[in-house]
Amino acid sequence: MNVLVMNAGSSSLKYQLFDMVTETVVAKGVCERIGIDGRLKDLLVSGKPAFAEDIPLPSHAEAIKAVLDKLTSKEYGVISSLKEIGAVGHRVLHGGQKFSKSVLVDENVIAAIIECFPLGPLHNPANLMGIRACQEAMPGVPQVAVFDTAFHQTMPKYAYIYPIPYSYYEKYGLRRYGFHGTSHRYVAQQALEYMGIPAKGSKLITCHLGNGSSLAAIKDGKCVDTTMGLSPLEGLPMGTRSGSIDPTIMSVMSEEEGLTMQQIMDILYNKSGVLGISGVSSDFRDITSASAAGNERAKLALSIFTYDCKKYIGAYMAAIGGADAIVFTAGLGENSAIIREQIIAGLEPFGICLDKEKNNSKSQPREITGEGSKVRILVIPTNEELVIARDTKEIVEK
Repeated sequence: MNVLVMNAGSSSLKYQLFDMVTETVVAKGVCERIGIDGRLKDLLVSGKPAFAEDIPLPSHAEAIKAVLDKLTSKEYGVISSLKEIGAVGHRVLHGGQKFSKSVLVDENVIAAIIECFPLGPLHNPANLMGIRACQEAMPGVPQVAVFDTAFHQTMPKYAYIYPIPYSYYEKYGLRRYGFHGTSHRYVAQQALEYMGIPAKGSKLITCHLGNGSSLAAIKDGKCVDTTMGLSPLEGLPMGTRSGSIDPTIMSVMSEEEGLTMQQIMDILYNKSGVLGISGVSSDFRDITSASAAGNERAKLALSIFTYDCKKYIGAYMAAIGGADAIVFTAGLGENSAIIREQIIAGLEPFGICLDKEKNNSKSQPREITGEGSKVRILVIPTNEELVIARDTKEIVEK
């Protein structure tokens, strides 16, 4: 079976086509600047020439049609017709409290995704546009929704309820949901396989670090806590997001700067984090280079980020009673030796030691545990798209 995986953003659409017999990617690419001027390019097309074209993409419907045309075209195509696509899996940001696993899309699922628009205003509408566009382009082909929030639905109530009047939870569902769940789930499973231990009795702390970052505490293979909350804004400082701050800051910004709530949220989502601290960039590579060159604010941005990661690791070890392993993943977690080193530095009294030589190696997956460490430290590449493809195949074959 071929499974097409779609990840629709507000102005972008990433796609991968999997041959699920071998679980290999036969094509992947991205549509950018949807609703602006449009660009479609491939990132991998097996045995076919690459392409990058500026084409009109006024909506996600046109973007998906362009992708399907490329996948079946004589020059670039990897399948002869759309009949070779057995199902489509969609990343959906927010499933609220309704979904603890991936589901086959029907009208009830669509209604639930719409109900979560207030909880995921930047992503859920785009995710739904992708689903509807695929339904229109491929009528009768099963569509599966895979929710970023689903893995975290095993958190106990004391971990996800906010200490505000309980009525806000009852009326509006205001609680911690967590995100990056597909990634945390994948690397946790991979870590257990790597270490050769069962999920039962295991204790892991997974660190998904990138432009968006979150940590998760995983016990017995299930999430018991995570750093992101009602939205992806809570937790660690990120590329452009503030992470957790004192809410009074928003009141001061409003009163002193005359800003509306919409303007404040734009600042917290798009102009804060390491970009706001450093004034250099939201890209950690740029900040790392600037820090090495002596830029003090870039150094500060890195220090704040790694310090907060360290704090959460300590907190989660307390929450789950230690750890078998700390797992680093995603763009920053997989590729930045200096970030990993700074996060682990100072944790030696807790029996967590890193081997610098192994840390600087490029092989993946790998173990970078130092001599005498009581906690193993792993670097495991994430693969959210493969999880989506696997879930999709499993659901449609039931």
